Amino acid sequence: MKTILRSRAAISSQVAGALIAVAMAAGAPARAGGESALSDIVVTATRIATPAFDVPASIASLSGEQLRADALGVNFADAAQAVAGLLARNQYNYAQDQQISIRGIGAESTFGVRGVRIYQDGIPQSGPDGQGQISQFNLGSAERVEVLEGPFSALYGNSSGGVIQLFTARGTSPGTVRADIGFASFGAVRAGLDASDAIGGLDYNLDFTHFSWRGFRPHQSARSESFNGKVDYALSRHSALTLLANVLSRPDSNDPQGLTAAEFAANPDQTSATALAFDTRKSLEQQQGGLIYRLGLTARQSLRLMGYYGHRTVLQYLSIPVGAQKPPTSSGGVVDLHRSFGGGDARWTWQGALAGRPLSWVAGASYDTQNERRRGFDNFVGGTLGVEGPLRRDENDIARNIDEYTQATLALTRAWTLTAGVRHSEVRFITEDHFFAGGNGSGAITYTATTPVLGVLYAARPWLHLYASFGQGFRTPLASELAYRPDGLPGLNLALRPSRSNDGEIGAKVRLGRALSADIAAFDTHTNDEIVVLTNAGGRSTYVNAGRTRRSGAQVSVNYGFAPEWRLQVAYTYVDAVFIDAYYTCVAAPCRTPTVLVASGNRLPGVARNDAYAKLSWGGKLGWHASASGQYLGAIAVDATNTGHAGAYPVFNVSGGYGTRFKAQRLELFLRLDNVLDRRYVGAVIVGQANGEYFEPAPGFNVFAGFTVALR
Repeated sequence: MKTILRSRAAISSQVAGALIAVAMAAGAPARAGGESALSDIVVTATRIATPAFDVPASIASLSGEQLRADALGVNFADAAQAVAGLLARNQYNYAQDQQISIRGIGAESTFGVRGVRIYQDGIPQSGPDGQGQISQFNLGSAERVEVLEGPFSALYGNSSGGVIQLFTARGTSPGTVRADIGFASFGAVRAGLDASDAIGGLDYNLDFTHFSWRGFRPHQSARSESFNGKVDYALSRHSALTLLANVLSRPDSNDPQGLTAAEFAANPDQTSATALAFDTRKSLEQQQGGLIYRLGLTARQSLRLMGYYGHRTVLQYLSIPVGAQKPPTSSGGVVDLHRSFGGGDARWTWQGALAGRPLSWVAGASYDTQNERRRGFDNFVGGTLGVEGPLRRDENDIARNIDEYTQATLALTRAWTLTAGVRHSEVRFITEDHFFAGGNGSGAITYTATTPVLGVLYAARPWLHLYASFGQGFRTPLASELAYRPDGLPGLNLALRPSRSNDGEIGAKVRLGRALSADIAAFDTHTNDEIVVLTNAGGRSTYVNAGRTRRSGAQVSVNYGFAPEWRLQVAYTYVDAVFIDAYYTCVAAPCRTPTVLVASGNRLPGVARNDAYAKLSWGGKLGWHASASGQYLGAIAVDATNTGHAGAYPVFNVSGGYGTRFKAQRLELFLRLDNVLDRRYVGAVIVGQANGEYFEPAPGFNVFAGFTVALR
């Protein structure tokens, strides 16, 4: 917290002063929280439905309309720019997942999401080791997405440097059938069909989405089908059951891979030569189901039981050079993964009073497990590349966690509210090697941690709330980070320790009726034993603990309706993410003696210092509407040595459309123009690529048009 108060005080006081001045000029509402949709946004990120204005944490909520309006509606990253503190980058590569980081946490991930917990309808989309995917989010059926940042994220356990939760909308009466179709540049087609209704004690929402595209680079085509269903049934006045199902199919998504700096400068629309030679591609199938039971025990107590199970298969062809697959410990260049996963959560909630003051209390326990049958094959047969060759790896990778948690919120006075919580986590990894004689690649290790959180909120005015919070977090190594030892011998990297962090935040929230919603926060995260890449060569990465790091900064978001049908959204984030301790790394593998210095003060790779977004909108759902938006993202270091950077860039988009209603039908037409200045920039960075192919290009000027028909 000292760093916050010293290095960010000037930024915080100036921005907070400006927001309060605007609020006073607009005129304060008659009672706390105002009476608008803005001030009444209710979130469940802290496990009890509470207005975001009353929570001592940074919480943002994106409605389903925001996710889908004049948008492709396939990639969460496309809608996430409006959330301060959240950097979601579309790689335009459907063989890889979108890159997600919160306040610099998770930015180093080269595949999947790490350091940020992902949930859908309360079901974890992150495994026990903390790695997850966001590709299965079905935006067509979404009611909202909540983003929790800062210390209170630690209440979600391992690798929760932030939490992203998608909630499927419930069916309402009268029933609605919605169909939409859109066409975009580079051969993109999106089509969706959504049906929802409520009949007596039963309601449902079912959505199917198809997406395909050719891509703007050779060897970039992809196709996906997504289904998401939610059925709620009221068993009685005091109990309800929710059934959830989610299916994703992405067969043969081609991977054009990243480019070197020279290749990007010469032609950002080209594809890596090795991608073409090895026909790099990925097929993904996932099915998941869940059941949630809610029971009102008394007027003050309730019980929630959740269970889920799923299966995920991945077949991926990589471009690992033939020579790199010669050593007997190589896993080859083809990944064949079959993952079964499941778990449950039991939660008790009590809401009443203590000494005459309102008190809410939650206690629960969760169990999650995943079992991966992971096999590796050579990606060549003789002189033919990009085909499945002999078996090189065969193992079961098992990860499971058992967590207990409790949290409580007490209104100390009319102005002061205290929120506290603690979580205990035990995470166990087991590898059962079926390939090496004697199973000498087998091993097991267990990590434990207890993470407390404390926050206080002060209602300074009915329209102004101030807060401060502090918490501790931890992140275990991923199963993939434990997989290889730096010395090149078989077996788990058992020397790798979990990283542990101290996380502080202070902030202010302003709500003024329908006119203004504004949030400002200053934050500081100090991490010990940061897990970083030691080597990355020949398709194999090894990891080491690098000492201390710091991620500190400030963020502000404003939503301002300054005239009838006019609204301005602004989000800005500043993150200073650096290594505090110097350490040595390697440039080749195996590596027994690291010799390349990563200096103290070097920037953490994948993190931009400045991220600014603004959007000006006019109109409503019916009649004409239009909007213009822009984003500026600062330069990003591509590796820990800071020898290369992805350049800063601005990008601008415009969109417009028309909506009308005919009795029980609604028709919406829209046109969207992205990157209207035809700026060629890096859409995502592949951190630490040993061959220098760091850069995933974003497309130039492109167009998306479509329509939606809804029948009630």
